[in-house]
Amino acid sequence: MKIENPNPIEWRFSERASQLQSSFIREILKITQRPEIISFAGGLPSPATFPVEHMKAAFDKVLTENGKVALQYGPTDGYPLLREWIANSLSTPTCKILPEQVLMTSGSQQALDLLGKVLIDEGSRVLVETPSYLGALQAFSVYRPEFKSVATDEHGLVPSSIDAVAEGARMLYALPNFQNPTGRSLSIERRVELVETCARLGIPLIEDDPYGALSYKGAPFPKMLNMNPDGVIYMGSFSKVLTPGIRLGYVVAPLPLVRRLELAKQAADLHTAQLTQMVVYEVIKDGFLDQHIPQIRTLYANQCQALLDALTEFFPEGVSWTKPEGGMFIWVTLPKHIDAMKLLDQAIAAKVAFVPGAPFYANEPETNTLRLSFVTVPPERIREGVAILGKLITAQL
Repeated sequence: MKIENPNPIEWRFSERASQLQSSFIREILKITQRPEIISFAGGLPSPATFPVEHMKAAFDKVLTENGKVALQYGPTDGYPLLREWIANSLSTPTCKILPEQVLMTSGSQQALDLLGKVLIDEGSRVLVETPSYLGALQAFSVYRPEFKSVATDEHGLVPSSIDAVAEGARMLYALPNFQNPTGRSLSIERRVELVETCARLGIPLIEDDPYGALSYKGAPFPKMLNMNPDGVIYMGSFSKVLTPGIRLGYVVAPLPLVRRLELAKQAADLHTAQLTQMVVYEVIKDGFLDQHIPQIRTLYANQCQALLDALTEFFPEGVSWTKPEGGMFIWVTLPKHIDAMKLLDQAIAAKVAFVPGAPFYANEPETNTLRLSFVTVPPERIREGVAILGKLITAQL
C-alpha cells in the first residue's frame, strides 16, 4: 500500500557529508567515454594488459575446487595464503615482513580511507607532496586535516624541506615511484634521507606504491618499508599489474597500527571479497607476474616514448615536461599565463582531453600544469591528440 501525499523529507546531512567533493578526474571520465575523444585524462591501465583467460581459468578452478569457501564470509584481514605471498614478496634478507602485518583492502583507495580514519583528527597536520595524488587528498579531506605541502623539485620530494612543516604532523604521504601525477621517482639517496628524516621527527611515512613494478628498465627501486619497517606504512595494489576491476589492494604496517586498521575495516565492510582474493592468489602463486609484468612494461614504455616524441614535435618553446622511466603519466608545465583549466574547455571542443594540474595541489595550486596519461591511447592517436594540443597552446603564446 502506497502512502498518499507524504510530506517531503528535508534531508539534513552531516557536516562531513557537506565536505565531500567529486573527484575532478572521475567527472572528466564521463566526457571521455565518447569514442571520438582522444583521452589523455584517465589514469586507467591498458585493457590490453588484462589477463582475461588466466582470470577466467582461476575463477573456474577456485569455484570448482573450493567454491563453498570462496563464496562464504572471510576474515577481515584477508585470505591467509595471499597475505603470506605478499609478505614474502616484500621481505628481504635483512627485513622479514610478517603475514600478520598485511591487511587486504578493497583497492588501495580503501587503504587511504582507513589510514585517514585511524590517524587523522580534525585539524591534524598531514604532510603531502607538491603536487600529490588527487585520490589521497580526497580520501584524507573527509577527516578535515590541515594539509602542509612538502617542497618538490624536478627530482621529486625534497626531504630537507620537511623540518619546516613537521611540527605535530600525524603522517607524511608519498608516492616514490613514477608518481601520480608527475611521473617522477625518488633517487635511492633521497629515499634514505626521507626515511631517516621521518624517523628522526617521529612521523609515520606512508609509501604508496601502485606503479613500482612498472619500471621500463625492469629494475625496481628499493622499498622504504625495508629501510624502517617500524616507521613506514606500505600500500600496494593489484590494479596496475592484473586488473582494477577486482578492487584488490593491501596495506602493510607495524602490528599496533594494522590492528587498528583492521578494526576500522570491520566497521566499513567486514572484509574484502574472499572470492577475488582466492582467484588472485591462484593466478599469481606460481610466478605468473614474472612473465606478465615485463609485457606491461614493454607496452607502456613504447606508449610513453610515442608521447615524448609527439611532445617534442608539436609543443612550442616555453613548455616543459617530465620524462618518466616507468608508470603511466607525464607532467606538463605551461607558460605561467596559460590556465590549464581554460585550455581543457578548448581541448574538449577539439575532441582531446587531459587533466588540469590544479586539483593535485593541497595548497597554492599551479594552474599552468597538466597531466597526460598515455597507456590507453594508440601511438597514432597520441600523435594526433598532441598535435591538437600543441596548436591550442601555441595560439595562446
